Amino acid sequence: MSARAPWVGHFGFTRTPFSKAIAAADLFSRPAHEEAVARIRFCIAESLAGVLVGEVGVGKTVALRAAVSALDPTSHGVIYVANPAFGTRGLYVTIVSALGATPRFFKAEVMAQAQALLAAEESERRRRVVFIIDEAHLLSPEQLEEIRLLTSAEMDSRTPFALLLVGQPTLVRRLRMGVFAALDQRIATRYQLRPMDLAESAGYLRHHLALVGRQDPLFADDAVARLHRASLGLPRALNNLARDALIAAAADGKALVDDACARKAVAEAVSE
Repeated sequence: MSARAPWVGHFGFTRTPFSKAIAAADLFSRPAHEEAVARIRFCIAESLAGVLVGEVGVGKTVALRAAVSALDPTSHGVIYVANPAFGTRGLYVTIVSALGATPRFFKAEVMAQAQALLAAEESERRRRVVFIIDEAHLLSPEQLEEIRLLTSAEMDSRTPFALLLVGQPTLVRRLRMGVFAALDQRIATRYQLRPMDLAESAGYLRHHLALVGRQDPLFADDAVARLHRASLGLPRALNNLARDALIAAAADGKALVDDACARKAVAEAVSE
């Protein structure tokens, strides 16, 4: 067992707060997050294509985790692409490999192989494949065209898998360009996940502190406001700032994170 940092013991935490390593059931939920999860689940249930966008650190992956964690693995298979920087053939290789087959060499062959395996998962094994492409704003025009071909394999009658394109807001603007109209028309739902407001940031901090054993307020109101402004309401940035503010408070022997501690945390983040 690794030793806990002194500041963790200073506040009586059961473990380090604001960690990414928490169960899906313990993720902080808010109305925007719940709507994102609902749209993802709709696409999965209906084998449709959906787009989820938002700024870096706004919680897109958190929404994905919450939606996917509820899936029955016996009836669903998830193929997750963290970064699509692998060319057009790489899309098909990823699908084929994830479905347990050895990818064929030539692109035309591996494309047909991927389509056949996707269809077989649903028609023969009664499993819904959920194909998630993160950082989808990085997809090349050629890759977007290959995705369109994948979704039209059944002559527009149906798609044997659910497709989720996740990325930064530029993805929506790219898809609306005329050259991608055929793919854009296949998108059943689009949603932009917005940053948290001040009340949600305060709730986020309380939620994560409760997960590590502290139900009482540890952040003064003015400290919360400063951290919220500096993080722009982005959960990932708020995580880092809150952790640094706690460390500053512990270093000063304080039992509460006041505005001075929050100011130190923000100043350190700006100077990095």
